[in-house]
Amino acid sequence: MIGCAIARELTRYRLDVVLVESEVEVGFGTSKSNSGIIHGGHHTEPGTLKGELAWAGNQRWVRLAQELGFGFRRNGDLTVAFDEADVEVLEKIAQQGRDRDIPGVEIWGPDKIRLEEPNLNQDIIAAVDGPTAGVVNPYEACFALVECAVANGLGLRVGAPVTAIEAGGDGLLVHAGGEPIETQFVINAAGVHAEKVARMVGLLEPTIRGRKGEEYLLDKRLASIVQRTIFPCPTPTSKGILVIPTFDGTIMVGPTAQAVEDLEDVATTAVGAATTFDLARRLVPGISERDCIAEFAGVRAVAGNNDFVVGPTSVPGFFNAAGIQSPGLTAAPAIAEMLVHMLGEAGLDLLPRPEFKRTMPRPVHAASISVGELTEMAERDRRFARVVCRCELVTEAEIHDAIDRGARTLDGLKFRTRAGMGRCQGGFCTSRCMQLLAAESGAAMSDITKRGDGSWLVLDRNQLGTAEVPT
Repeated sequence: MIGCAIARELTRYRLDVVLVESEVEVGFGTSKSNSGIIHGGHHTEPGTLKGELAWAGNQRWVRLAQELGFGFRRNGDLTVAFDEADVEVLEKIAQQGRDRDIPGVEIWGPDKIRLEEPNLNQDIIAAVDGPTAGVVNPYEACFALVECAVANGLGLRVGAPVTAIEAGGDGLLVHAGGEPIETQFVINAAGVHAEKVARMVGLLEPTIRGRKGEEYLLDKRLASIVQRTIFPCPTPTSKGILVIPTFDGTIMVGPTAQAVEDLEDVATTAVGAATTFDLARRLVPGISERDCIAEFAGVRAVAGNNDFVVGPTSVPGFFNAAGIQSPGLTAAPAIAEMLVHMLGEAGLDLLPRPEFKRTMPRPVHAASISVGELTEMAERDRRFARVVCRCELVTEAEIHDAIDRGARTLDGLKFRTRAGMGRCQGGFCTSRCMQLLAAESGAAMSDITKRGDGSWLVLDRNQLGTAEVPT
């Protein structure tokens, strides 16, 4: 997400900008496992870069969603207390909101809580209301930011992990698949791999530790169980297990916060599931693991100082955007603006691009329009009459549009259209999505993958005797 936001911000100017992505599509790293919460700005500690940028970023998401057409809604949040010790923490959180002039932050008593969120635990005695909080589709936002940047001249290299960076007197040389890139400036927005990239130019900072978060997606039958994102009273190391109404109407619970050595460890666990549902039920007793339709995990990039690391380094032209854990999604637009300003101070000529295209066409989602509108569209284009994903009502026209906008994998289709995200988790639509991807790209079905190399789903019959099957 951070790299996508920075790329779009840079293409506002007459610059040659290249975004290098190790995955086969953008947003396939930590961003795809993001909780999708736009924080209200009152949770973060004062005196930190997180605190400075969370509220600044929050205020930019409405405009971004309007310009780029991705899903965003201000649903608000509640941070709840079960005892007097929790209430003291809530008072501190509320005061942080008042100190930042965040509108509407206030403490509710039991009666107000029961009125507004009747399905919360009846033992809750107080809550901080944060009406400025929201939810977003993080992967949809990543795609929209990059599509806009590409329309404004961004060079996009996917499936190109950075293997080396040479620093010299005339700039930097980045080796990342294919032809090396000569550049004056490099922004290290490599997420959990930011430390590795920094070491390529001889820097000893930042140090990045992994913190895994497991999350569990629940069936849409629970869509109205809460309206707001529900936070427990936070601890010094974690915001705790949340109950999150996603933009698309499902409920998500999580994330856990487990320190991990392996930065690629995105496995969910029985212990993580038990912990998540036990704590989620403490907030909302009606939640059950029987309603879980999908589970996933992501690894947060935690810097040694537990804060964002944004700015220039001792290597000329090399900038960091590292350690961007929560509320990094919220702060992303503000981080992008801050870095572009810093680049200008470092000598980058920021000549505005008058022809900058700030808006993108909003993709059509059949599930969100009326039957009458869909019928009219189907009369003009019969692909709108052919349903590919029954659970989420995704049509063939939407699949083709996603492919035209850059989807090359099943996950690329899923994150753009929601095909495969419903109750059956792709049991009905996977084969048809693969057929459409193969037909559009001219590839064989056996070449279609879930999310890039090593994640194929079928084998060519003629290769069965020779294929190396990973174990």
